[in-house]
Amino acid sequence: MKRTIKVLIVDDERYSRDEMKHLLNEYEHIEVAGEADSGESCVTKALQLQPDVVFLDIEMPKMNGMEVAVMLKELKKVPLLVFATAYPNFAAEAFRHEAVDYLVKPFDEDQLRETVSRLEKLLLASQREEESVSPSKLAIEGDEEIIYIEPKDVLYVYRDERVTRVVLKDKEYETKTALKDFEARLKEFSFFRIHKSYLVNLDYVKRLVPWFNGAYHLEMEGKTEMLSVSRNYVKGLRTRLEL
Repeated sequence: MKRTIKVLIVDDERYSRDEMKHLLNEYEHIEVAGEADSGESCVTKALQLQPDVVFLDIEMPKMNGMEVAVMLKELKKVPLLVFATAYPNFAAEAFRHEAVDYLVKPFDEDQLRETVSRLEKLLLASQREEESVSPSKLAIEGDEEIIYIEPKDVLYVYRDERVTRVVLKDKEYETKTALKDFEARLKEFSFFRIHKSYLVNLDYVKRLVPWFNGAYHLEMEGKTEMLSVSRNYVKGLRTRLEL
């Protein structure tokens, strides 16, 4: 699974936002989730996007960066702060707000690289710790028991009237758990929705056969029945499957 750090860029100057976005796009673990051109907009966007990090200018009209930093600390998810400004004289105050770093315009690429490295150590390490304690087995709850299986052993999952069926190579389980719940649980594995009622493990796809009206049939390894692929999912499926 590719781990990312969600970033919100805040600066009242469009050129400065574009420059920072361009520089950050060079890093594979950085995702620029949004931009804001004022302190007020920053707080709103932070509530909506819940970024991991805010790259924050200081001198902005109405609400400056230091005032924004105080408000961001009141959020349920408090982002890390990197101040990015044209004024070097605010550094001491910035670090009183527990800033990770303080960048001065024009931005130095080597310094930014060090900043990103520091963010990766702080954030990606914690993500790995969370993943290491996350459940590794898929729970299938029946009427009288709960079965635990390895996600990699599942060929596909489908909705059959009021029940959901989980299909393995040599057996099948039935549960009342909704298909969308399985999709959420398996999102970190190689599963893809091919139809409103079907979720398949891409590791077991054997062949894709054109049907009609842009739809396809899908054959899974070890199974003779063909699964329907809705035309709305064909492009995404091929993108996931093909080199």
